[in-house]
Amino acid sequence: MWGHTQPHKLTPAGLEAQMQRNKQFAIDHGIPTDSGYSVAPHHSGVYPVHEPLYDAWKKVWNVRVTSSEEYPHLYPARLRRGFIHRNIMVLPRQTCGLFTHTIFINKYPGGRTVLDKSIHGGELFQSIVFNPISIFMTHLSNYGNDRLALYTFESVIKFIKCWTNLNLQTVPPLQLGEKYFHLYPEEKDPIWGDPCADRRHMEIWSKNKTCEQLPKFLVIGPQKTGTTALYTFLTMHPAIVANYPSPETFEEIQFFNGKNYYKGIDWYMQFFPIPKNSSGKYLFEKSATYFEGEVVPKRVKSLLPSAKLVAIIIPPGRRAYSWYHHMRAHNDPTALQYSFYQVITATDSSPRQLRDLRNKCLNPGMYAKHIERWLDYFPASQYIFYNYTEHLRYDKRKGFYCQVIEEDKTKCLGRGKGRVYPPMNESESKILKDFYQSYNVALEKLITRLDYPVPGWLEDDLQ
Repeated sequence: MWGHTQPHKLTPAGLEAQMQRNKQFAIDHGIPTDSGYSVAPHHSGVYPVHEPLYDAWKKVWNVRVTSSEEYPHLYPARLRRGFIHRNIMVLPRQTCGLFTHTIFINKYPGGRTVLDKSIHGGELFQSIVFNPISIFMTHLSNYGNDRLALYTFESVIKFIKCWTNLNLQTVPPLQLGEKYFHLYPEEKDPIWGDPCADRRHMEIWSKNKTCEQLPKFLVIGPQKTGTTALYTFLTMHPAIVANYPSPETFEEIQFFNGKNYYKGIDWYMQFFPIPKNSSGKYLFEKSATYFEGEVVPKRVKSLLPSAKLVAIIIPPGRRAYSWYHHMRAHNDPTALQYSFYQVITATDSSPRQLRDLRNKCLNPGMYAKHIERWLDYFPASQYIFYNYTEHLRYDKRKGFYCQVIEEDKTKCLGRGKGRVYPPMNESESKILKDFYQSYNVALEKLITRLDYPVPGWLEDDLQ
């Protein structure tokens, strides 16, 4: 960076202009510009990710690999990991203990004894020994004065060669990145953390971002249980503000469970109003596909560790039947080709598209299985089971789920979303009741263990 300015302190245009000046300086002085590697001043913008930095890097420099010691910001340094964002490989950088202000060895915190201890079997030694790939970065001032960096690394290399059988090699940045993710392919997918949970991350996060722009609770589904009706009624409360609608998925952002997650938290946050521009105190979002997502609980926990979770549970057979007709209404070719009976009785030898539809119909209703996955990451105190039948009721006349205001009265919003379809026949109902029997038993035990009231429909299904 020209002037060594932190990226998050510049406008996107200013950031790009500085990079262009830096590149032109390199060209004018014969400095290579095609390494594909770059670092950011003071770690700013790499993680927590500042999207304009990645945009400018790709446009000006065609950067393909960088490094950071902030993801995750762990000690000891050997526990850090890498990730890939926008096709830029972010490698985990270790810490050697040298900083800009550490110029002379007698100024090193604790003196030479502490530095040599780190070299001779301590933290620096262990970082290299326990990491197949190690990346260190020091500062020019360390080279320009008493050669402290050269002393440190010459010493640790000699110590490793003397006391271990390790074969040390060095390769260019691009090859290093490719080698790293060949060794650790599971690290390619990032896990976005809460920037406000780390003081260091707050320091290198853009000042125009705030964690108050992140939701305080999520309606996680599952699909076809009345989540849209709940979403609509929640937005009527003056203290509750929903996310802005998505042009692709309407009221749902669907961030944590699909390709949108790779767009980063800047993309996610743009769906929520900045608190000072809103009178609401509680931001929330509803994405019904979150409920059964395998990786969703882990992702939500990392970014929104204090979020409350709202799940709606209705008779799973009814949910499956509603999902099937939802797919027919959206002209899904498989749902149009096969009857509901054929879908729920499909076997593992059935055509693949039929098996896929069967799984999408039946799997979300295995409530206990999915709730247990969420409980691995969130305590029961953050999880709310919403008893659908006590608060929302399907109004056949309106064709929509409505708010229950008295035992025999409902309040509807006047816009139609519900669909009228023929009732499920007895044989289909029997198949579904048998299929969900063990899952409903598990759900009753789980709800009882968590000291929640057992829904009436569940008691009826288990009789």
